Amino acid sequence: MTSPLRLALFDCDGTLVDSLNSIIAAMGEAWHAHGLSDPDPDAMRRVIGLPLDAAIAQLLPSATDDERRSIGALYRSAFFQRRQTDEVVEPLFPGVIEAMDSLEADGFLLGLATGKSRRGLQAVLERHALLPRFVTTQTADDCPGKPNPHMVQRAMAETGVDPSGVVVIGDTVFDIQMARAAGVASVGVAWGYHPADELSAAGAGAIAQAFADVPDAVRLLLSG
Repeated sequence: MTSPLRLALFDCDGTLVDSLNSIIAAMGEAWHAHGLSDPDPDAMRRVIGLPLDAAIAQLLPSATDDERRSIGALYRSAFFQRRQTDEVVEPLFPGVIEAMDSLEADGFLLGLATGKSRRGLQAVLERHALLPRFVTTQTADDCPGKPNPHMVQRAMAETGVDPSGVVVIGDTVFDIQMARAAGVASVGVAWGYHPADELSAAGAGAIAQAFADVPDAVRLLLSG
């Protein structure tokens, strides 16, 4: 008898890679181009994972639509230019590869659901030689942003995995809210950009303190 398919669907920024400093630096360039002072780092942490337009709207609620669009375009350009000159630093968090190895050995499919653009995600995955590991990748270019459940729904449609076989792994309440809206389980990670207690309050089924905890947490959530 064939075992049912199972999918571990990872967030990227703050879950797989630490991109905070690069995001803040590029956003600072966009802010400066509009005569603004540096964005608050704590406020930046709060909006990572949202679509760029929504993040800018939260950071600059008084900005006009045209101003937000301009800042968004400047941010994308700054991030791209920084990547071209190797100024973007997005290191993997410790234990990523070992956790993926463990999940794949147990028959899990691996996927990604991220607020990054597809170009940005491709660059990260190629830099860390991770591109072949993911059977489905959902980005802000393809779907409505988190916490809308469409990324999860599209990943399930592409892989043929039922909701009962999916676990979202992420570091923000947006990831947990997305999972709940899609009717799937979720693991919050304690090393990312939102505090662990907020992930629990949002409905995370488990909290991983280190990447080594992720495979067992995923298995446990699907065993019930």
